[in-house]
This record gives sequence, C-alpha cells and structure tokens, in this order.
Amino acid sequence: MKLSKPLKRALFALNTPIMNIQAKICGLQTSDSVDCAVEAGASMVGFVFFPPSPRSVSISDAAALTSRVPDGVKKVALTVNADDALLADIVKNAGVDILQLHGNEEPERVFEIRHTFGLPVIKALPVEDQVDLMVARGYDAVVDYFLFDARPPSDATRPGGNAVAFDWKVLNGFSLAKPWLLAGGLTPENVAEAVQISGAHWVDVSSGVENTTGNKNLDKIRQFLEALEPK
Repeated sequence: MKLSKPLKRALFALNTPIMNIQAKICGLQTSDSVDCAVEAGASMVGFVFFPPSPRSVSISDAAALTSRVPDGVKKVALTVNADDALLADIVKNAGVDILQLHGNEEPERVFEIRHTFGLPVIKALPVEDQVDLMVARGYDAVVDYFLFDARPPSDATRPGGNAVAFDWKVLNGFSLAKPWLLAGGLTPENVAEAVQISGAHWVDVSSGVENTTGNKNLDKIRQFLEALEPK
C-alpha cells in the first residue's frame, strides 16, 4: 500500500521510520511554494531573514507563510550573524520553530542564542575538506542540528544558497552526537547520489529547486522530494 505524504509525515512525527531521508526546502517566499513543499512531503520549510539575499522575507510576510504550515512540519528561520533584537522579533512574530545560524557565530554565541530564545538551533558550517568538519566538534554540545554547506565563492554576497557543491565523500563515515543536514548544490537530479555518497539522513535545498535565484519551481520541489522516496 502506498502511503500518502500527510500520513508519512504523521508517522515520522511519531518516530516511525517510513522515510529514511528527510528534507528541508529553504528560501520560500510564496504561499504556493510553501503549500507545494508541505504537500510533497518536506519535513522542514525554511525562511530567510537576511536582506542581502534575494530570498529574504519580512517578518510579517513570514508569519503569513508559516501560518499555512501544519503541525509536524518544522518552520526554520535562517539568520546570518543576527543580533538579539532581530532574533527576538523573529521568535515572537514570525511563527518559527527552529533558528538556523548561517553566519560565523562561535559556540559561545550559539549557546547564548539557544539559552536566550529557547528554540532548537541548526548551525551551518562551510565545508571543503575533512579539516573543516573538525570545527563541528566544538559545537556538538550547543546545537540541535548541523548543516554542512559548501564554502561560498570569494565574491558571494551570502553564505549559502549559491548552487555550489563540495566533495560529499568527506562526510562518509563522519559521526557527530547531533544529526546533520547536507546542503550545497543539491538538485532533483543529484540528491539521491549525494545521499548515497555522503551518508546523509537529512538534506537541504534552495537554489536547486529554482528557475532563477529566489524563484521556486514547484515541479522541481516535487521532483526533489520524490527522488528521496524509497524505491
């Protein structure tokens, strides 16, 4: 019997291992893209609060979008070196469940944010080789998830969402106390291979399901999530 996407999500929320690979669709800005991600089976949906990014949304717009998201799908706020005032506004008014820290926040700052605002934290770290992975050890006690992304190009205006991949083999066999998400250059065409090579149980995509930067393609969102379904 083929299970519906809502039933799969409900079973996942009860810790029933129906889908091995979970996905976060990030950089959402429209009701259509949010609805599509949810209906297609995303476990997390992400909203960017970083004005230099073309995917950035206002807190009021984010609140309207997160209100569409059902229980069982986590709503993630992506920030970059945000101060406490911005974080407090997001936590109070945007309707999110998780804070994603995508800047150069040190472990002490991550601990402070997690303690102050009382939400789970995803810490994004740039990866090029195995040496970069060692940095994660210093965050193990203060985060709930890691996100490993490609190191941005030198001329990039944002730390992620640059459609750049890294060598997924560096993650194979790497273990941490906390779960981690694979990001960077993932697409519907390569995500299954990326999971196989890296050993990821979670993946994150933004640019890989877009027509142009910030313009989500609903068919690509569906195709990305379908590529993760058990065959």
